[in-house]
Order: sequence, then structure tokens, then C-alpha cells
Amino acid sequence: MAEGVRSEEEKAAAARRGPPRTGGGPGHGLGVPVEKPANFAQSARRLLGLLRPDRAAVIAVVALTAVAVVLNAVGPYILARATDIIFAGFFGRSMPSGVTQDQAVEGLRARGEDTLADMIAAMDYLVPGQGVDFGALAEVLVLVMGIYLVASLFSWVQARLLVIVVNRTIFALRRDVEDKLNRLPLPYFDRQPRGEVLSRVTNDIDNVAQSLQQTLSQLLNSLLTVVAMVVMMFVLSPTLALVALVTIPVSVVITGVIGSRAQKQFKRQWKHTGEVNAIVEETFTGHELIKVFGRQEQSRRTFDRANNDLYQAGFGAQFVSGIIMPTMMFVGNLNYVVIAVLGGLRVASGTMSLGEVQAFIQYSRQFTQPLTQVASMANLMQSGVASAERVFEVLDAPEQEAESTSPVTLDDPHGRVAFENVSFSYDPDRPLIHDLDLSVEPGQTVAIVGPTGAGKTTLVNLLMRFYELDGGRITLDGQDITDLTRNGLRSRIGMVLQDTWLFQGTIRDNIAYGRPDATEGEIVQAAEATYVDRFVRSLPDGYDTVLDSEGGNISAGEKQLITIARAFLSDPALLILDEATSSVDTRTELLLQQAMAALRSDRTSFVIAHRLSTIRDADLILVMENGALVEQGSHEALMERGGAYARLYRSQFAGSVVDVDDEFASTS
Repeated sequence: MAEGVRSEEEKAAAARRGPPRTGGGPGHGLGVPVEKPANFAQSARRLLGLLRPDRAAVIAVVALTAVAVVLNAVGPYILARATDIIFAGFFGRSMPSGVTQDQAVEGLRARGEDTLADMIAAMDYLVPGQGVDFGALAEVLVLVMGIYLVASLFSWVQARLLVIVVNRTIFALRRDVEDKLNRLPLPYFDRQPRGEVLSRVTNDIDNVAQSLQQTLSQLLNSLLTVVAMVVMMFVLSPTLALVALVTIPVSVVITGVIGSRAQKQFKRQWKHTGEVNAIVEETFTGHELIKVFGRQEQSRRTFDRANNDLYQAGFGAQFVSGIIMPTMMFVGNLNYVVIAVLGGLRVASGTMSLGEVQAFIQYSRQFTQPLTQVASMANLMQSGVASAERVFEVLDAPEQEAESTSPVTLDDPHGRVAFENVSFSYDPDRPLIHDLDLSVEPGQTVAIVGPTGAGKTTLVNLLMRFYELDGGRITLDGQDITDLTRNGLRSRIGMVLQDTWLFQGTIRDNIAYGRPDATEGEIVQAAEATYVDRFVRSLPDGYDTVLDSEGGNISAGEKQLITIARAFLSDPALLILDEATSSVDTRTELLLQQAMAALRSDRTSFVIAHRLSTIRDADLILVMENGALVEQGSHEALMERGGAYARLYRSQFAGSVVDVDDEFASTS
């Protein structure tokens, strides 16, 4: 069925009349506008907003993570008792039995050992003359083991839920992007290299998924862990807790300064990734032409430049963001040294037990570790948000005009087409078509001819509503085509392009693409009418022959025949042939003209052709120049007139290239 692809003549003319093209050959497509720096906060909020449909699961993840963090925070506090039991047992065994703890403390003070007396007085589990209470120690260890086991179970459940949530979110994002691409107008793709678009909908979405998966759980766990550790540190020692909290403002400042620079680098990295993809896609698509014209070296240099730009951007992004973690580890180690010294002094003074100091040091490490983890995740978060912003740019792109709120349906279209004062331009400053009036009756075959860039393909693209008019209207059977749905309009039109498009599948599937419910007999009948059956029967697998995505296992002419058979099978009311026979041999072209003559019976047909000998039997020939309709009539009438068509026709059968250029110049 209809495919919105502009012909080669339109591509050649677009540079002087409209938006910049990006598919001009290997090495092109690098003119992507420089994007503005990312708004990290806004893009991050929007990215997290994608999780809203699974809010119940997200709440469950938060709750499970909170419970696991609390249990992990309680563990060292209880484990401190085990340390105190062992420490008290060591001192108790060295004391004489039969005395109380208070008597032992008084004896030490009497001998002038006040520091040791303070330590003994602070021990809760000391029994003079006895060693370690292994029964009490076992109870503590079993309790801690149970707490950590339950915490691990909760962490596993929340990780499982998070995987489900993230994958659902990315699934929905890919679906939304796919739906968005189907709603974007053709001019959007005219301005974007295909590799750049592919990079946004594949690489960038994959990067968003990876960033969410790796950072969301860890970020939530780290933030809750920081809160829990702060609470537990204040429970043990407010003084030491205030010392440990000095790490927070230092960490925030370091992360903020380095992170802001990393964000710009990651934005450049993904921009250059899209450019490299565009070059690779163009180079491999046109590799035959590159070899024919010996441009391998130029292509290599173009790729090397883009690849070097990507290397520089990627190196800068990873280097800048990679500074965060070692810097944070250095700050954490300084904090650890200070706490260890102060804690030792407090144990010696008897204001804290050894187990409490051990627990506090563990909390301080667990407190700085999440901050370090958050800092180390900065590169992933920055990269993920940068990719999300590129995807959001696709989702926010202006869509094609909305469908009519009360669309009209044509149950039995006859094919009467009228252009009424139609005006259109790709660029407002460069008008192309102005006040065009044209009327085509049902069953007529209309040939559109003219020099390259005259607007021939543009005319049929306007009929297909691939572009919207600047003025006037186009009617089908008296009904404005804007009152029809696009699908309703295009389902009535069959289009065969000069550039064939086949997908990976069998020949049968490719023919039935425009009409999936067609029977085997109808497919074969369409193939016989277009002489596809003739070469398909010679293939080992016949109609079950699988074509690759480029149709490389059949000839160019055979690919063209299959696309024509596809149009035959769709049984359209309007038929558009854009140089449809340019890839077939002369004998096959004559046979196809006979077949298409039968197909065009009772159908309105628009034929774009450069070989004027193929359209002499057309009911109406339109001659276009610079977007204007300069002549119209039958072949005989136009030849008798001796105008632009007659000169164009004669130039194909006599004269040199210079003569042809002179002919075009004389008609301008």
C-alpha cells in the first residue's frame, strides 16, 4: 500500500527549496542541531513519572526496602552486645572470683588505675572470675542471624518487584514511542537522519532501562540507609553523630559540582552516538555506491571524525563522573579515622562500651558507603536522564494534524480527484506550488512529467496527505480529503514507488502486505497479472521463498514486480505509479503496461514518468515546472502545441546532454 517516500528528483531539489535533507549519501546527516543542555531535575521527574501506572508496586518496593533497611540497621546495635559479652568475659576471667564488679572497680581506683576502673564500671556483662558467657553469646548471634535473614528476604522480594516495574515501564515507553512515530508527519523524518532516530528508539531506551534498573533500587536503598544510620548513630552517641554528619554537606557539594559538569558531557556522548549510528547506517546502505565511486577513504575519514568525537565525549563523561567515587571514599576515610580516635577515647573514659563504639564505626561506614554509592551512580543517572531527554524530544515532537472529529467514509469511491487553488511549500520562504487547479475524472490515467524538482512527487504526496496544504483543498469524489481519516483515504490508494520496499518474509507475505486477508488464489492471480508468477515458479521454494530485509536474493526488477503485484492485490480506487517500471527490462515493461492498463480500468491513475514514451496513451498529461502546471492535454495535442512538453519529449530521442540542459533552461 501507500508509502510516504519522496522520489530521487524531490531529494535532489529539496536542498534549494525546503528543509535540509539528511540522506544524501555516506557521510551526510551530521547536521543535527546542537541541543540545549539537559534540564536534569525536570527530565528526572518526568522519567520517574513513567512509574506512576505501577504506583502500588512502587509503594510496595519502598515499604519492603524500608523494612529491610531498618532490620539491617538494628543488626549492628544488637551485635554490639556480642562484642561486649566477649570483652567482658576477657576481663572477668582475669579477676578473682568471689568479688562483685563494684568491689573490683573500687580496688582499681584504690591502686590509682582510674582509666581501667572506668572501663570495668561501664561493662554490663562482666562477672569476676568467669569467662565468656557462650550461652548468651549464642542467643545474640542467632537473633542477629535471623534479623539479617529476614532483611535479605525482604530485599529479594523488593528487587523482584522492581524488575517487574522497570520492565513494564520500558515496555510502555517503547510502545508510546512506536505509536508516536506513527503519528509524526513526514517532514519530521525529512529533517532527521534515520540512524539518529533509530539511536533514540533503541540505544537511548535501552540506556534508560539499564539506568532505572541499576540505580532506582540502589538509590532508594542508599537514601533510606542514610536516614536509618543517622538515627542509630544519634541513639548511640549524639556527639559522634554530629562529627559524622559533616560528611553530608561535603558530599552534596562534591556531587553537585562534578555532576553538573558530567551531565553536559553525557549529553554530548549520546548526541555523538546518534551521529555515529547515522553514518554507519548510511555507509552500509550505500556500500555498493561507495565502492563504485572509490569513496571508501572519505567514508573512513568521516567515520573516524565522528568516532573520535564520540570517544572524546565518552572519555570526558566517564572521567568527570568517575572522579566522584574516589573523592567520596577519601572523605569517608577521613571521617572514619576521626570517629575511631574519638570512640577509643570514649571507651577509655567509660562513657561508651567497646561494642557501642564498634557498632558506631559500623554505622559510620554504612552511612558513608550509601553516599559513596549515590556518588558512584551519578554517571549512570546522568547518562540515563540524558537518554530519557532524547526520547522525550521524540515524544514531544509536533504531530501531524488531528483527524476530523466526525470523519466521512467513502463506501464506493469512483476516483474523481480535484485540486482547488492548492498552495504548498516545504519552506515558507520558498514557495513551490501556488494556486494549482486540476480536475481528474474517474477512470482517467493522468501522467505527470517535468524536470527534476518540478513538484511531481510532491503532488501525489499531497493527495496522500503525507504533507498538509498551505492553502486550497483537494477533494475525492467531491469530499475534502481532510474530512476523511488518513487510513480511510490511504486504504483507497495503491502506490508503487521507484524505491522498492520489501520486508523479511516470504514472497507470499510481501505480496499480501496491503491485503492480509487475501486468499491464496487471489495472491497467485495478482502475481500472474504482474508476471511475478513467471519467476517465482523457477525458485526452489516458490511463493515460500524467504526474502531478506533488502530483498538481496532477487534482482531489482523482480523486487519491483513484487511491489506492483502488491498494489494489484490491494484493488485500490486510486493508483499512483512513481517510476514504477524503472527497474525492469523493456520487454517486461511492455507486458506490465498491458497489465496496468487492465488494472487502471475504472480507476483513476496518476503516473509519474521520466521516459515519456511510456505515457503517450495517458488520457491527460500534466507538465509541471517549478511547482506550476504549465501545460495539460493529450500527447497529440501537446505535441502539436510545440511547447514545453514537445521540447521535453524530443530531447529524449535526439540531442546531447547540453541540448537537454538548454531545453530545461528555455522552459524556466
